[in-house]
Amino acid sequence: MFTYYLRLALRALRNSPVLTALMVLALAVGIGASMTMLTVLHVLSGDPLPGRSAHLYYPQVDPRPLARGSDGNPEPPGLLTYIDAENLLHQGKAARAALMYQGGDVVQPPSGSALHPFVVNSRLTGRDFFSMFEVPFRYGAPWSAADDAGAAHVAVISQKLDRKLFGGADSVGRMLDFGGHSFRIVGVLAHWRPVPRFYDVDSSRYGEVEDVFIPFNTARALNLGVEGSTNCYGRPGKDLDTSPCGFIQMWVQLDSRPAAAAYRRFLADYSAQQHAAGRFQRPPNVRLDDLMQWLAYNHVVPEDVRMQAWLALGFLLVCVVNTVGLLLAKFLRRSGEIGVRRALGASRRAIFAQLLIEAGMIGAAGALLGLLLTWLGLWAVRQQPSDYARLAHLQPAMLVATLLLALLASLVAGLLPAWRASRIAPALQIKSA
Repeated sequence: MFTYYLRLALRALRNSPVLTALMVLALAVGIGASMTMLTVLHVLSGDPLPGRSAHLYYPQVDPRPLARGSDGNPEPPGLLTYIDAENLLHQGKAARAALMYQGGDVVQPPSGSALHPFVVNSRLTGRDFFSMFEVPFRYGAPWSAADDAGAAHVAVISQKLDRKLFGGADSVGRMLDFGGHSFRIVGVLAHWRPVPRFYDVDSSRYGEVEDVFIPFNTARALNLGVEGSTNCYGRPGKDLDTSPCGFIQMWVQLDSRPAAAAYRRFLADYSAQQHAAGRFQRPPNVRLDDLMQWLAYNHVVPEDVRMQAWLALGFLLVCVVNTVGLLLAKFLRRSGEIGVRRALGASRRAIFAQLLIEAGMIGAAGALLGLLLTWLGLWAVRQQPSDYARLAHLQPAMLVATLLLALLASLVAGLLPAWRASRIAPALQIKSA
């Protein structure tokens, strides 16, 4: 019976090619526009560390003077001073913790290389950075805890920098000249590009990771500069480490809800101690977000992407409504044919199923064309200068979603017309014939 309905639907579609083409095109354009923006939204709002994001937290305390209350933001700042970062690192009870900030300096190519000196970004952090964020390695491993504590001149480099300097060979044990200092390479990353780049939302949120990673204590001993954000809560001194300036991000790993609650109490107690000592002018004002809460708090997904996604869904709704009107006109125009079938014994359920299958065939054609338009739309997004543009690719999950959305839209559009047509009285149609 299903095959019979398919043959009837295909014959009906062939009998009105212009109307069929209009319905397929309407659905395809709506599907293409909506799935383009939904794919971009899906890519940008995804969980960068599935399975681990709920255990990673970003602690904040508020060292701002009372005079800064006029800035209108009651939330504590997102950057820690060096003093607070060190205190939280050594006093806290986290399973793992990493301080970090972004730097940048000149890499001097190895002797004999045809390359000229060039600038790269760096991440100055602790060894727990790599285990907390499950950073993959192609060669070597992170530096040791002793390297962390002893401010050793060691470094981990990206796969891209390894290819540029050493042709992609295992460069572990070789020396890197960075910022006028020599560092022994202990590891080379495999490809790693979390989306979004959650650990530093103040810089490029959808850019690539840094090319050089150096121990935090080494960076401070060498006074390696800050290329990321800096926010001073008082008059800065000559030494950034003793100034009331926030420039450090901190992430901690807390493996259970009780551990997170205990750490939040620790932050409040620490702030109360600093307030009593006169360092903090404000009463305790702390915040502890997990990774996904931190991304939402910072509005990492661009507002224009969210708005465009809603507009595209609204456009799809308009296309579905137009398809409803076209299907209603098409089905009711065949009232004579439907009346004869009803008179010959076809039930209303059979007529409804036949017409719904016809609407489904329109949806299948709209899905294929809509898939092509989605690919074209994502190609157009990739031509934009935004830092997230290159990430706009149709993933397998969204490919399936595109096909299902087109079929669902066509079936929803066909429900009312098919129901109306199945209610046609056969006696009136036979009498008029």
